[in-house]
Amino acid sequence: MTAISDPAGPQAPAAGTSVLVVEDDPGIASQLVRALSRGGYQVSHVGTGEQALSRPDADVVLLDLGLPDTDGVQVCRSLRQRSGTAIIVITAYGEETDRVTALDAGADDYLVKPMMAVPDQARIRAVLRRTQPGGDVIRHGPLTVDLRTRKVAVAGREVALTQKEFDILAALAADPGRGQSRQEILEAAWDSNWYGPTKVLDVHIAALRRKLGVPGLIETIYGHGFRLGDA
Repeated sequence: MTAISDPAGPQAPAAGTSVLVVEDDPGIASQLVRALSRGGYQVSHVGTGEQALSRPDADVVLLDLGLPDTDGVQVCRSLRQRSGTAIIVITAYGEETDRVTALDAGADDYLVKPMMAVPDQARIRAVLRRTQPGGDVIRHGPLTVDLRTRKVAVAGREVALTQKEFDILAALAADPGRGQSRQEILEAAWDSNWYGPTKVLDVHIAALRRKLGVPGLIETIYGHGFRLGDA
């Protein structure tokens, strides 16, 4: 089983941000609870769909689809029907049809085991931005990224980006200051099972820097990846 990474990062979650882990595997569940608790989240855990649906709504639900008592997709659908909680599906089912089914049922994000570790604070914050009122606009220095309209502006000047350029920038903007590996950015902007050459990312980063026109905004971390720095 892939080791679960500690989600602690340079930015703490909003005070009182609650996470419900719905996972029947005790080993995976304990790692998720421990890692997210260290990251500053208020974490609780249940092992069945019935228990998940009987709990008060959390800010974020990490939902395993392979539950022992009920279909995880139906749990996802029921959670979505009753609230706007952010739902991140974590599952061993990696087929595209499974992904589409979960997203259609109301999931906000979809991660496949064992390729993923734990969704770190950046991933959770990114989902919260999309699901909470007013949370779809990221501002960092002169940069404004509107996740809903997919528009970007620098000091009020709108910047036209391609789809991939926007996705890369959105991934970096989700956690400014934190270094992200090339593979992590590729998975966010392309696909969680991306296996292509990482050089394609450098080409897009170069185009992003040129279009944004803010020296030092996107920093290179040699031997690792990139981060959104202070311009």
